[in-house]
Amino acid sequence: MATWEQFRTEAPDLADAIAARWAAHKHHVLATLRRDGSPRVSGTEVEIVDGRLVIGSMYGAVKARDLQRDGRYALHSNPGHHDMVGGDAKVAGRARELHGATKDAILAAYPSEVPEGPMHLFELDLDEAVLVTVDEKLHVDVWRPGAGVVRHDR
Repeated sequence: MATWEQFRTEAPDLADAIAARWAAHKHHVLATLRRDGSPRVSGTEVEIVDGRLVIGSMYGAVKARDLQRDGRYALHSNPGHHDMVGGDAKVAGRARELHGATKDAILAAYPSEVPEGPMHLFELDLDEAVLVTVDEKLHVDVWRPGAGVVRHDR
């Protein structure tokens, strides 16, 4: 498991390309696990703040309850228009809810508007990051902590 900052240190070009996918669109798709273990997908906004990949949630939302119960997640970038400019980004790992001074510091530095009232804030730690791009071939760049980036061409 790694933080976004560790990912950025180990694979800066891939991290920059994936960060560009998060920045290209406001909404992305988060997969969590329901209480019965079946998957749930939800829309979410993604930010990178102080070297952390974070998502917020309305207080008591089902995706927040899913992550509190079982932190495993997968996050898929909004594919945008059909041309896939910038590629198709996916990360997976475990989410940790932030509280107290850590949460307050992240929210103070948050680049987008933070709603008033109670909310959940989660840091997304990474087990893997994947970027799929297409030119003459389909390229799948996969990073895992400590293993570097491996490219698969199809």
